Amino acid sequence: MTDPHSSRDPSPAALYRTRIGHVRHSPLRNEFQHHSYSWYVDIDDLPRLPIWLRPFAVFRAQDHFSAAEDGPPTLRARVEAFLLEHGVDLAGGRVTALLNARVLGHVFNPISVFWCHDPAGTLRHVIAEVHNTYGGRHAYLLPPTETGPTAVPKQFYVSPFNEIEGYYLVDAPRPGDTAELAISWHRDHKMVFAATLHGRRLPATAMAVARMQLRAPMAPLMGAVQIRLHGIALWLRGLPVIPRSTPTPQNRKVTHR
Repeated sequence: MTDPHSSRDPSPAALYRTRIGHVRHSPLRNEFQHHSYSWYVDIDDLPRLPIWLRPFAVFRAQDHFSAAEDGPPTLRARVEAFLLEHGVDLAGGRVTALLNARVLGHVFNPISVFWCHDPAGTLRHVIAEVHNTYGGRHAYLLPPTETGPTAVPKQFYVSPFNEIEGYYLVDAPRPGDTAELAISWHRDHKMVFAATLHGRRLPATAMAVARMQLRAPMAPLMGAVQIRLHGIALWLRGLPVIPRSTPTPQNRKVTHR
């Protein structure tokens, strides 16, 4: 069995076949699930696929952190730049991530999680990077706790039905045989919305990657489409739209409880 507390995995990359759930508790009740898959990678050793599969798994640094095309050229450099903004130096320690790759040119990462270790392999920080369907992104720096959820102030416009207020509870332990993520948004000390991800680990073989294209074709694009369709359904049920305000600064460090 894979040790989820080790910074070294038996394979540099893995796939997780995932079930993603969304539940809205207020002001009206709504929930849905969809199936997809995510990549678990070492950001210094990204997967190298056969040429016929490469269009189905493209990892671009520009899809994360700084939105500027002239930002740091590698994902490692972007992670380190974000951490250095907050006084954190990993000194070359390993960083693993659970994220989506580009599939036929399309990508959508509602949330990407990065586990940042020091050279001795000790987990030092977790980064949760959130993307919205408007092309915006925001990264939250979390403590290394894996004993339960961490509270962080909400600072980014994600849904047209959610204000930028309240706080998240984020539970993001390192993946092992399974991947389990849970994020809930709370306002006035009440849970308004919760999202979960449950995934089963598979080796990232060429055959496994090919099978995922049949089980979840165009997964990033379909995920974005499903979110929009459910948003339309909520609007038709009368849920009020919250206008976008002036963008908040990206990548601010947040406190935890």
